[in-house]
Amino acid sequence: MSSTILIAEDEELARKNISLFLRQEGFRVEEAFDGKAAIEAINKTDFDLVITDLKMPNADGLAVLNHVREISPSTFVIVTTAYASVESAVEALRLGAQDYILKPVLFDDLSRKIHRLMEYKNLAWEIQMLRRELDRRLDLSEFVGHSSAIREILGLTEKVAGADSTVLITGESGVGKEVVARLIHSKGSRRDKMFLPVNCSAIPDNLLESQLFGHVKGAFTGALSSQEGLFQRARGGTIFLDEIGDLSISLQPKLLRAIETKEVLPVGAGQPARVDVRVLAATHRDLMKACEQEKFREDLFYRLNVINIHIPPLRERREDIAPLVDFLICRNNAAMKKAYKGADSAAIRTLMSLPWKGNIRELDNVLERAMILGNGEWIRVEDLPRAADDTDNGTVPARPHGLKSALKAYEKMHIEYVLKETGGNRGEAAQLLGLSRSSLYRKLESLGIEKNDNGAPSLPHSLAK
Repeated sequence: MSSTILIAEDEELARKNISLFLRQEGFRVEEAFDGKAAIEAINKTDFDLVITDLKMPNADGLAVLNHVREISPSTFVIVTTAYASVESAVEALRLGAQDYILKPVLFDDLSRKIHRLMEYKNLAWEIQMLRRELDRRLDLSEFVGHSSAIREILGLTEKVAGADSTVLITGESGVGKEVVARLIHSKGSRRDKMFLPVNCSAIPDNLLESQLFGHVKGAFTGALSSQEGLFQRARGGTIFLDEIGDLSISLQPKLLRAIETKEVLPVGAGQPARVDVRVLAATHRDLMKACEQEKFREDLFYRLNVINIHIPPLRERREDIAPLVDFLICRNNAAMKKAYKGADSAAIRTLMSLPWKGNIRELDNVLERAMILGNGEWIRVEDLPRAADDTDNGTVPARPHGLKSALKAYEKMHIEYVLKETGGNRGEAAQLLGLSRSSLYRKLESLGIEKNDNGAPSLPHSLAK
């Protein structure tokens, strides 16, 4: 998508000639007849580049440059001057200008410098994203375990990494779907390009379309300049569409077109743009059931589900809990500046006995809490939330013997504990538990967790202390 440029020049003929030339080069151009008008334009529009004369009425080029640096640091600036001197050019560069041009402006020189700066701008954004990706790759080992399920999944990632086919990763919230997607990307031919994750359930539909496919200036209220979408910015990389099952029915055909034709239509645009990107998707929902209920398009489902990787919940692969505990403690040691050696055998046995409805995310939260409250060396049973609740007042409450009843009792106790930790904030509690707000409400009702008069849950005496 073409860049947006502001020309600030008090000489009308020079300004019009530069504007005409740049429009013919494919840029979007706005004009300002003096420094004050330039500053007002910068306040309203997000420009990629400002070309400003150094000598103008009302505010000079250095004032315009300083204003750009103040409110839009990502905007590049080229200064022009008929009063050529090394000193004025050096001063402008010292204050943050990217380049300067002497008048009369030579269009070939101007074009070359603008294209060089725009290429640098795009490269800088890609480098920033790649740096984030390199930092994230340090966490790829969090998909650890010894179970046959983990070994099978790791084998699948090796096989599908080299292909460009779409992959649908399924499993409950918190099992590590994004980690698997990053593994696939890191082992494939696109590993040196960007990995761009998008949570389809966290962004309103109108904003999600713009974020994915881009928009042109004026396409909607607030669209002050054209912007590329992530499909364009990926530039040969990978887009990971998390919670794809929550994608609105209106956006699904547009995503299908992008995958099938390798083209996207920015919001408000008349012409599609070519893209080169691999698509990986994930969901905790049953998409086949959603198709039957006409909440998800079958053609999109089959396009996404070329290869399916299902990650079982943690409670179905308990042999992975111990190595996960070791890994998470090691990672939390670095983040929290702790020096825990691990969890003792009694704590490991307790952790392996729990249902882990929130999977690895819940396990990580429990370990983080234990590391804050523990002795700094080994995580013990008494550092775990269940142990703390059970031993309140020195007594151990009776536990049901039936497995279903025991799981339900623990689920109730853990939800009450999280609600206590969040001060009764059900939205925050739902996020920590890996549940939607509506799912949490249903849990509160089915488990008999009452609400008090102000809407917060009524916690048991042992949890309300």
